[in-house]
Amino acid sequence: MDLSWISAFFIGACCLALGYLIATRRTTRFIVSATENAAAAVAESLEIEKLADIVEDFKMVLVVRSDLKMGKGKIGAQCSHATLGLYRRLFRKAPKALNRWEMCGQVKVVLKIESEEELLVLQKRAKSLKLPTHVTVDAGRTQIAPNSRTVMAILGPAEVVDDVTGGLKLL
Repeated sequence: MDLSWISAFFIGACCLALGYLIATRRTTRFIVSATENAAAAVAESLEIEKLADIVEDFKMVLVVRSDLKMGKGKIGAQCSHATLGLYRRLFRKAPKALNRWEMCGQVKVVLKIESEEELLVLQKRAKSLKLPTHVTVDAGRTQIAPNSRTVMAILGPAEVVDDVTGGLKLL
């Protein structure tokens, strides 16, 4: 009788110690993983982050493909997707730039472009100037074909963004 009580106590203590060790190891892995992720985010921060301290005016331009003949509601939804997609990217990789844009009143300008090819050329030009972009790709459940690139969002110093989109017309 005495021996079974002692063995039960010993087994319980071993299980408790093993559980503690496993929990501690997982927590340590989580902390290391979170630290590594934060370091990677800083290392991957966008070039635009450096400009946020020296440039006053930031704006976002939404470039909408007019050849798709989207309805007003569809355009609104696609612009919302593009804005949110770019916002989420900048929230992680360029928070200073995002903050600068917010401090400038979250300026958004909606322009139109005639084709997907022109949109991709514009995106390439924006990337060459180190401007962050987000292109929305539609699922194709309503008005347009699946995987259609519908809207591109670009954010940055107003002058640099204008260098990319200055030749386009308002939607």
